[in-house]
Parts: sequence; structure tokens; C-alpha cells
Amino acid sequence: MVKSIILLSGGLDSLVSLGVTREKYNVELALTFDYGQKSAKQEIDSALKLCKYYNVKHQLIKLDFLKEVTHTSLCSDAAVPTGEQLADSGESAQKVWVPNRNGLFLNIAGSFADGENYDYIIIGANKEEAATFPDNTAEFIDRVNKEFEYSTRKHPKVFSPLINSDKNDIVKLALENSMPLEYVRSCYLDGDRHCGECESCMRLKKALLYNNDKRFVKELFIN
Repeated sequence: MVKSIILLSGGLDSLVSLGVTREKYNVELALTFDYGQKSAKQEIDSALKLCKYYNVKHQLIKLDFLKEVTHTSLCSDAAVPTGEQLADSGESAQKVWVPNRNGLFLNIAGSFADGENYDYIIIGANKEEAATFPDNTAEFIDRVNKEFEYSTRKHPKVFSPLINSDKNDIVKLALENSMPLEYVRSCYLDGDRHCGECESCMRLKKALLYNNDKRFVKELFIN
């Protein structure tokens, strides 16, 4: 029987990835990373709730050094782009880019897979974010899989069940399968509720409204 690890930030994509793979891929372990991001506490709390809900073991990994080698607004005192500042998607993406984040996370997961005999590493990469962030693309995942053929003995496979999905599709999956969206944490900021104005919030809110769901818009967002 196969067994898998998932990268679980507590956000929409990782929740739905867990929900659709937990049984078929036997997801046993979720890794959450604290790299000094503004929303670390909220993300960790969300991941813990999701792991309890799905009965998955959780492990927190602290990467303190990552904050020191980035100027991203996710970790620094710089303001996270919101509202009209998101008009230039290239500039906005640059301001929230964390150097080699997904590459680093997957290689750490690869060590767990190699050492503890996991067959798959699940990641929430998706079509919508791939248009902005190259480490969300199918090409990136394919290259990491090729790397693992040389850097591991187990040769775990990185798999994204959402690689051909946009946020509208992802929210639809969550709603159709009664996934616990009340536990999601997608906001870049550290408020008690989603700010509703950062790029991640706006993607989630837009997808919820597209799917005619007002319950979670009201429950999750400040405005």
C-alpha cells in the first residue's frame, strides 16, 4: 500500500489537495513550514485543525534562515500588495516571492520520503498560480521528480492533483465534497480573519463568489 506526505500550509490549495488524495494516496504526514512569514501562526493553527479533521500526523518545520535571505513582503516590514497595487501582477508577484520556497519545501519532504519510505509528496500547485509563479507549474514538478531520481533512493513522486485547476474549480471541489473551508487560512497578513485585500484573499473570495457561496465569504473575511 502506498503512503504519502503533503505540504500543508493551511490554505485553500493544500486543504483541497489533502481532501482529494487522503484516502487514495494514504496521506499519513503533513509538513507545515514556518519561515518567518507574517501569517505563520494563523497558517500553523489552520494546518493543525485540518490534520485533526482528517486524522493526519502533523510536523512543523522552522526555517528561520529563509527570512534572512529574502526581501519578500510576506516576511519583512514591507507592506503586502493589496487592492489597486495588484494591477501589475508581475510586480505584485515579485513582492511576495520567497526565494526557492517550493524547491526547498519539496527537497525537505524528499528527505522525509527517502528516510521514511513515502511513495508520494502531495503539493497544491495549480494552473491559476502557475501563470504567475513558476514554481507552481507542471514543468517545475517534472524537474523535481527528475532530481529525486538522483538525490534519493526511494524516488518519491511529487504529485499535484490540482495542476490543471483554477481557483474556481478548486473551491467547487471543496464545496461539492463538504471540505472544512472554515479552517482555511489563505491570507498573507496576521489578522484574526482574512483581510480580503491581498492577492491570496482576492483569489479565494472571487472563487467563492463565482461558486455562489456567501457563507464562507461572510465567515472568513473582514470585508
